[in-house]
Amino acid sequence: MREPTFLVLTALAAGPLHGYGVIQEVSALSQGETVLGAGTLYGALDRLAEQGLVAVDREEAVDGRLRRYYRLTDEGAGALAAEVARLRRNTSAAEARLRGRPTTGIAFGAQA
Repeated sequence: MREPTFLVLTALAAGPLHGYGVIQEVSALSQGETVLGAGTLYGALDRLAEQGLVAVDREEAVDGRLRRYYRLTDEGAGALAAEVARLRRNTSAAEARLRGRPTTGIAFGAQA
């Protein structure tokens, strides 16, 4: 799973959001490292909806414009949980390798 997809699903795990809300949450979750443009986001949401991972929750008119809210489906929650487990396994393997690495003066956990 690509990181933007992971972050979109993570944002929606907390509850339904409209597009701009997803963009804000993804930015917050990634500490500003991932910034989604509207075109990228809506393309991703369409793809995720086709895959059954997200669904339209509701639509409402705000200032004369239609605002569509998306929610994570049960299938999407399962896919996100599987990705979290995969990332944990990979992180544990990397941490174990780093702990066993000969020291070179760089402490484990130090920022690059």
